[in-house]
Amino acid sequence: MSYPRDGGAPWRAGLVGHGELSLEKARQVIDETLAAAKAKSLRPLSVAVIDARGALVALASQENATLMRWRIALGKAQACLCMNANTRALQQMALARPHFIAAVGEMAPLGFVPVPGGVLVRDPAGDIVGAIGVSGDTSDADESVAMAGVEAAGLVPHQP
Repeated sequence: MSYPRDGGAPWRAGLVGHGELSLEKARQVIDETLAAAKAKSLRPLSVAVIDARGALVALASQENATLMRWRIALGKAQACLCMNANTRALQQMALARPHFIAAVGEMAPLGFVPVPGGVLVRDPAGDIVGAIGVSGDTSDADESVAMAGVEAAGLVPHQP
């Protein structure tokens, strides 16, 4: 069995790549996401970017974003990594298997929000380097700007 070079748990081997998500790149993803939101005149957002280990790399909330938005954004990003899927797919899973998703949600240390707005982030080589969560507007709008921000920052949003 091969182990991730960051010393992560062996169970993560094969689920995530060995690429890294720097603070600089995470900030760029956030800036691009907020620029896309501004272009679409969305309501105030919070954006969370976590790395492939699930550690928070960067978080930003726009002025007048409601109190829980940052936690919802973080929960969307965490849900992506927990299940190796975008949150749109997890929403469908939650509808089909609500007890399973509820149980997983209880175990997720940073929250688990299975609604659109969370996207796995890949590097250009296709390795998962983290996830982004966006919250503040409709879930569809959150997802749209998350994908746009990831692409504009030179990374690749996971496509189911």
